[in-house]
Amino acid sequence: MARFAFKAGDEWALKLSRLAAGSDEIAKKAIYAAADIVADKIKSNLEALPEDKFRHLPNGEKFNGLPQSQKDDLAESFGITPITMDSQGNHNTKIGFDGYGSAPTKAYPQGVPNQLLARAVESGSSVRDATPFVRPAVNVTKKPAQAEMGRVVDEETEKIMK
Repeated sequence: MARFAFKAGDEWALKLSRLAAGSDEIAKKAIYAAADIVADKIKSNLEALPEDKFRHLPNGEKFNGLPQSQKDDLAESFGITPITMDSQGNHNTKIGFDGYGSAPTKAYPQGVPNQLLARAVESGSSVRDATPFVRPAVNVTKKPAQAEMGRVVDEETEKIMK
């Protein structure tokens, strides 16, 4: 029997092992690239929200926007969490709001929770008209974010496989 040795196969196996070893980093780069696209659109939608003064409302009237100080609080608290891996091996990150507003109130002595304020603006409340700014940003950026993830994965894979 003849014996054949393929060095190219060894080289290919080495590249595949390097690719497997770097897969977590590639996934994180791709997820952050996509999250940046979505976050940028949410920020621009947040900046475009209508402004309204805080005031006591007559019966039936609702706020249509939010004061500039609350927009600033939301913008400052907005961010992307570090990427984590769940129990099923999926990489995840969250985009959202954290912390408290700068103006304390009787009900919220630390300031209004920014997550609560963002939800009230997004979905509306008994005293605020809904002004969605997160959901439209996610809907518009879904395909570009997916395309960016694919581009980053392809680019990083190409670097390893050269």
